[in-house]
Amino acid sequence: MIIATLNLENLDDLQLTNAKWRYADGLVPGEPNGGLVDQLPESPARLADYDDSGWAVCENIQKGISRGLCFGWYRITVTLPERIDDVEINGSKVWFASCIDDYGEIWVDGACDLAFGESGRGAVSGFNAPQRVVVSENAKPGAQHVIACLAVNGPFAKPGGGLFMRYARLEFEKE
Repeated sequence: MIIATLNLENLDDLQLTNAKWRYADGLVPGEPNGGLVDQLPESPARLADYDDSGWAVCENIQKGISRGLCFGWYRITVTLPERIDDVEINGSKVWFASCIDDYGEIWVDGACDLAFGESGRGAVSGFNAPQRVVVSENAKPGAQHVIACLAVNGPFAKPGGGLFMRYARLEFEKE
C-alpha cells in the first residue's frame, strides 16, 4: 500500500529531498555527435558517481527539449526525508515512477532493473510506457539516491516532437 508520494516536479517536494533536476544532451554528454558511435560499449552518464554539476538545471521536465532523433539525460539526486507530512518513511519500499517520452531507461544508483514482464515495472521501456522501478527496498532517512533517466526521441526512423518526462514521483510503500 502506498503510504506517501513525492512529486519530483513540485518545488516543496524537491526542497524536502534536497534535489534538483539536471539535463544534458547526448547519449554521452559533451562528446562529439552526442557520443553516438558504432558499437559504443556504455554511457558513463548512468553511473551514480558521474559528475553532472556542469549540466543545466532543468526547471521543467515536461518542457520538450531538442527535436528529431536525439538523446538526453535527466538526473536527480534525492535525499530521503525522515517523514512526509505525518508519515514516517523509515523501512518503507521506495519506487521511482515516470513516463519518459518516447523511449526511456531508468538507472538508480548506477544500476538498471531489467525485470521485464512484471506488472508496473520496467526500467527500459519504449514509446511512452509508464515506468516504475525500486529505489530502495528499505528506506533510510538521509540516504541519497541518484536517478539517471535516458530519454530518446522516436520513433527512430521518423521522430516527432522532442524529449521530455511526463511525470516523476517517489512512492513510498509499506505492507
